[in-house]
Amino acid sequence: MPSAQRPLYVALGDSISIDEYAGGPGRGGASLLFANRDDDFPEWRGRDLLTADPGTEFALLATDGATTATLLDAQLPRLAARPAPMLVTLTIGGNDLLGAYGDTAAARRVISRVGEAVDRALPVLADRLAPSGRIVVGTVYDPSDGTGDAARLGLPPWPDAVAVIAELNDVLRRTARAHGALVAEIAERFRGHGLSAGDPTRPEARPANRRQWYCRLIEPNAWGADGVRAAFWAALHPGG
Repeated sequence: MPSAQRPLYVALGDSISIDEYAGGPGRGGASLLFANRDDDFPEWRGRDLLTADPGTEFALLATDGATTATLLDAQLPRLAARPAPMLVTLTIGGNDLLGAYGDTAAARRVISRVGEAVDRALPVLADRLAPSGRIVVGTVYDPSDGTGDAARLGLPPWPDAVAVIAELNDVLRRTARAHGALVAEIAERFRGHGLSAGDPTRPEARPANRRQWYCRLIEPNAWGADGVRAAFWAALHPGG
């Protein structure tokens, strides 16, 4: 089968989707969705895109620190040079919001711009999809586990932080559904795996405590990558 005709999965967006903080190539959430690592996650054996269709190819276009500007100006043009994908996942918005940390009014303006950018991006993605292709948009997690305890995260206080993250996720959900995209509830999947489980600021990619899903405060470690993959999978397979 020619390469251009093979099913293609493309991961777009930010570091929620990449491999680096999960321990290296093949270990990030999008990579696990493509091809499970049976040594780490034997319970997922056989449940990945490559097992479903061994001809599937994978393009990890998500980048560390990506914002909606990165998505529109860099990642979508890179996607245009590739064959039509059968699946696109998108994790975006967290870095945009982080840039307004501590300023609620500015954060709400950022959330509006994120919604507008995703609203622009999704029709472009839909036009690029292979027949019966699907788009999955992920929500953004909260390492405080809803506590808003910035001091324990080494951050300045921001009483509105939890509410603002919820507002961002509401916008991501509404925008995705307005364009017929699926929603991966990454935020819900991660609840209880931040401050409630340990120290999200630790640098280890593979901590002994597998309930701790964060590293370097905002990055998914190896066990968090499994949570990202599980959220993508659940969006694609709502029946279980």
